[in-house]
Amino acid sequence: MVCGGFACSKNCLCALNLLYTLVSLLLIGIAAWGIGFGLISSLRVVGVVIAVGIFLFLIALVGLIGAVKHHQVLLFFYMIILLLVFIVQFSVSCACLALNQGQQGQLLEVGWNNTASARNDIQRNLNCCGFRTFNPNETCLASCFKSSRSCVPCAPIIGEYAGEVLRFVGGIGLFFSFTELPFS
Repeated sequence: MVCGGFACSKNCLCALNLLYTLVSLLLIGIAAWGIGFGLISSLRVVGVVIAVGIFLFLIALVGLIGAVKHHQVLLFFYMIILLLVFIVQFSVSCACLALNQGQQGQLLEVGWNNTASARNDIQRNLNCCGFRTFNPNETCLASCFKSSRSCVPCAPIIGEYAGEVLRFVGGIGLFFSFTELPFS
């Protein structure tokens, strides 16, 4: 059957908003799973991820209701919000893909120095102590420190993960930002 008139646009918009709903529920579920299993102890990070998931869920709900009911005011606000989200998401995705190794290292060091809970999680999960160097008078939750073996610094390990994560997040962000563009 051929899509004619607004039927094809309505169906595409409904399908896209259902996808956004699933992604939002996935974000909320992963954040809850991470905190439930003790993988993430920073409530600030989990709170931000859950807030983004709820925001995406509400935006998808507005778009879905607007498309199904042909409600022009909802669709107008949906388009405006989606345009703003596109601009922010595209900018952040490009920034993630454009960071070089030195800039990544600087950002990681700032994060390392500002969050004690994340630092403890990283040391425990990656079995490393200190960022670039480790002072033996400081505490470390890594098993290598507890067993009196020499521990490697965390900067190279985190840097490797950070590069992969930034490329993945940048690519996914670009993909989803371009799915928003036709509807904004």
